[in-house]
Amino acid sequence: MNSISPNLNIMIKASEKASKALIRDFGEIEKLQVSVKGPSDFVSNADTKAEKIIIEELIKSKKNYSIISEEAGYMKNKDSDNVWIIDPIDGTLNFLHGVPHFAISIALKSNNEIVSGLIFDPIKDEMFFAEKNNGAFLNNQRIKVSKKKEIKSCLFATGGNQKVNIDLTTRKSGSAALDMAYVASGRFDGYFQNNLNLWDIAAGVVIVKESGGIVNQIDLLKNERIDIRAASIAINEKMLEKLKNF
Repeated sequence: MNSISPNLNIMIKASEKASKALIRDFGEIEKLQVSVKGPSDFVSNADTKAEKIIIEELIKSKKNYSIISEEAGYMKNKDSDNVWIIDPIDGTLNFLHGVPHFAISIALKSNNEIVSGLIFDPIKDEMFFAEKNNGAFLNNQRIKVSKKKEIKSCLFATGGNQKVNIDLTTRKSGSAALDMAYVASGRFDGYFQNNLNLWDIAAGVVIVKESGGIVNQIDLLKNERIDIRAASIAINEKMLEKLKNF
C-alpha cells in the first residue's frame, strides 16, 4: 500500500475517535429501544456529539479548511477551496433501531473535486478509504469492483422510499455510504439512488472511482440533491439501460 497523505491520516484519526463515542451510544440504544419515548432524541445527540468530535479533530490540524456537515451545515472558513464533508452517522435510522449497519463518512473536496474519502463502519471495524490516484482500500487491503459481466448474476443496492420496479436484484441497506463502499469492494455490483445529499455520497465517489468503478458526473458546485449511479465498468452501461425510467 502506498503511503497515505497527512490529510487522510487526520480523517482516519478523527473517525476513530468519534467511533468510540458512537459504539458506546449504540450500546445504550438497546436499552432505550424498549422505552415508551424511544431513542430518537438520544440519537440526534449521538449524531451531534460524533460530529463535534470529528470537527474538533479536523480543525486542530487544518484550522483554515471549510466544512460541510449534515448537522452543522456549511461553515465557511479562510480556505474555501478545501472543504471537509462530514456525515457523522450515515444510516441514522438503522442506528436508531439498534441495527448494526451505519458508518462515519468524511471526504475532502479540493478545488471542486473529491480528492480523498473515508467510510468507517465502527461496529464491523471496516474502514474503507481512498485518495485520488492512490487506489482504494479496506483496512489496508487493496479493493476492486466486481468483475461480473452478466447482469442477471449481479446484486444492486438502492435506497429511498420509492418503489423499485426494475428488472434487477436489489437490496436496501439503509446506508448510502456503505452501499458505495460495498460497490467499491465488489460486494454489490452497482448502486443507484435519487435525491441524496452531498455528505451521503462524497466519500463514496472517490472510493468507487479508485477501486476501478464508474460514478456518474456530479456537479459539486450546485447545492442541490444528487442522483447517484455507481457500478463496475463491466456492468455500468447495462445498469443504466435498466434505470432509464428510475
